[in-house]
Amino acid sequence: MLTGFRFQYPVDVRFADLDALRHVNNAVFLTYLESARIAYWLHATRRLGLESLDMILACTEIEYRSPVMFGESLVVGVRTASLRRASFVMEFRVEASGGERLVAEAKKTLVYYDFTARKSLPLPAAIRAQLRAQDPELREG
Repeated sequence: MLTGFRFQYPVDVRFADLDALRHVNNAVFLTYLESARIAYWLHATRRLGLESLDMILACTEIEYRSPVMFGESLVVGVRTASLRRASFVMEFRVEASGGERLVAEAKKTLVYYDFTARKSLPLPAAIRAQLRAQDPELREG
């Protein structure tokens, strides 16, 4: 169980995720994190469908802690760590299922975005409230 992460997303490692060294390629972790982020957003905001994704990725940081091999099952913990006027930071923790080892830790900065107007917007109060309800410990500012 991922302590401090109320939202958890399961990942099964596929053969296609491996590189020539037979472990999960570092770039594949981005896919794992993005899948977990989208699932978190739809869950926390109670929205449906990809058209409800009104944010863009500004930055990703990943620290790799342990290699992952074919056939392993992972769990990605996701939480919103902080909110700003138009952006927010999400934190991720990836563990082998059962919590036997830490695989990676990551942070993403996202910007609330109007794709029609092509500009950032302040995070609406309703979304702020939904993110606070999902992750009450998050910081403002």
